[in-house]
Amino acid sequence: MLLRLPTSVSEAQECLAEGAVPIGGATLVWATWQRDGFPELAMSLRELPEAQVLGSGTLGSAVLLHRIDDRVPDVLRLAAGAVGTGAVRRAATVGGNIVGSTLRCLLPAALVLDARATVLESDGVREADLAEVVAKRPVLLSLRWREPVASAYRKLPGEPGGPPPLVVASALHAGDGVGDRLRVAVRDGYDVVSGSAAGDTGAGDALDALRATALGELPPAAWEAVRSQVTGLL
Repeated sequence: MLLRLPTSVSEAQECLAEGAVPIGGATLVWATWQRDGFPELAMSLRELPEAQVLGSGTLGSAVLLHRIDDRVPDVLRLAAGAVGTGAVRRAATVGGNIVGSTLRCLLPAALVLDARATVLESDGVREADLAEVVAKRPVLLSLRWREPVASAYRKLPGEPGGPPPLVVASALHAGDGVGDRLRVAVRDGYDVVSGSAAGDTGAGDALDALRATALGELPPAAWEAVRSQVTGLL
């Protein structure tokens, strides 16, 4: 396998045009490749400046999870710190977690931040929403968001060998003349659901409004985790 390390967007585009497979931190694909065979050409974005940004409302896809600190909102920092073991976090990347993983531990945090993605294609760079990133799995360059007023994150204990642990993420955003907005996202099993509500009318009203979104279909234990977090955040 030949590994390319582009240092510019144009070089990365050339790699894609040549059929290079993006590998992120390779923590998820290595075992599969050992079993099924390695690709002829792979590409890592670790030398690409646009994929290494960290802070000021932006996070690059090649940033290792253990580097994510208080330069980003609490919800994203806590989500990254709860992924796997320390050894995994020193190898896994943001892009690998959101695009390459079925767990997508960072996705709830990115959703409540109302993040937008910058993606790389063979014919250029463009912006995409997170739904498209999850569905089509393009090459992620970075995430961008508007800083929230406050945010929270909780991963509940999971059972060994069982389904992925329940994750609840939330963020309160200041409104631009139309009132504050609360966003909540939950990973229940392998599914991620989200909803939003007014954030300046009290926790009770916000929870009633969230009940009318996809979050209202959550099982009782998951909804209780949402209720507790929303009440604390507001």
